Amino acid sequence: MNTAKNIEQLIAISLLLLLLIGSYLVLQPFISALLWAALLCYATWPLFTRLNTRLKDRRNSAAALLCLALTAVVVVPFVFVALSLADNVSKLNSMLHIALEQGLPLPPDWVTGLPLVGPKLNELWLSAATDTASLLEPLQRNLPELSKWLLGRGVALGNGALQMSLAMFILFFLYRDGAALAQRLNNALVRIGGEHAHNLLLLAGNTVKGVVYGILGTAIAQGILAGIGFLLAGVPGALLLGFITFFLSVVPMGPPLIWLPAAAWLYYQGHVGWAIFMVVWGVAVVSSIDNFLKPYLISQGAAMPFILVLLGVLGGLAAFGFVGVFLGPTLLAVGYSIVRDWTLSPPSATPPTQT
Repeated sequence: MNTAKNIEQLIAISLLLLLLIGSYLVLQPFISALLWAALLCYATWPLFTRLNTRLKDRRNSAAALLCLALTAVVVVPFVFVALSLADNVSKLNSMLHIALEQGLPLPPDWVTGLPLVGPKLNELWLSAATDTASLLEPLQRNLPELSKWLLGRGVALGNGALQMSLAMFILFFLYRDGAALAQRLNNALVRIGGEHAHNLLLLAGNTVKGVVYGILGTAIAQGILAGIGFLLAGVPGALLLGFITFFLSVVPMGPPLIWLPAAAWLYYQGHVGWAIFMVVWGVAVVSSIDNFLKPYLISQGAAMPFILVLLGVLGGLAAFGFVGVFLGPTLLAVGYSIVRDWTLSPPSATPPTQT
């Protein structure tokens, strides 16, 4: 009797595993979009509840309006960067040919006066200006590979835009039915892991919020700093370019697509010093601030050490792509909480042995 019951249980478990594997295979192409939709839904849920209240509990209308707004903020920058990358490949070719024909300008007088590096930099600049062809020949030789790489990044960003568009579609249904789904998820986790599972769910949610606020805070800082740089260098439309930099900050390598062309424009206008300033400002200030400001802001909401947040952001980005910026710190936050609670809880007392 027990043998037959064990066989039935084994068959039931096997069928359940097959069902889970089949479900995973069906959903596997959409996992990235599902994760994005879930992350955005949780992070923007207060906005949805306020909008839904203003619309007198018309959940479909509120969900549609918020999804359209998020599409404009999140998806449009991906499409813009993908299209601009494809367009910049041809511009890169034309700029290289112009540089070969016209040559580099002579270094300005102030270069020699720079402390320590001035004379050497002036000598290198003169050498490059008198022999531009040999300087740019390696770049021209490797230009096909560079063009191929840029096109590949454009295709990857286009795929990201497609995934984000699908995430917006899923997000509509999560907004509409999110409250019921959240309650079911909470009940399932409490049933599996007790009240501690509920605390871990709250921790994961706070970490996701911290990541979202970290990304937005970093984007605001990069937009402001880029605008200041454009104003100082005299680039036309500095405020507009700073605003575009804010939107492109959510895209990997987005800000350089603004300040690099600005530096190139300054160079071809004859403002070589300001062009160098723009490159240094872009590399050392605008782009590098992402490496420490984002993890710092995330650590304020994640309740874990800054170094773990930094490793979570960088490791998640390497392991899962851009969505890993959210997943990495969240997974480390949950793991850190489990280990911390386990190490801080006193060991259970063992009863004395009878002699």
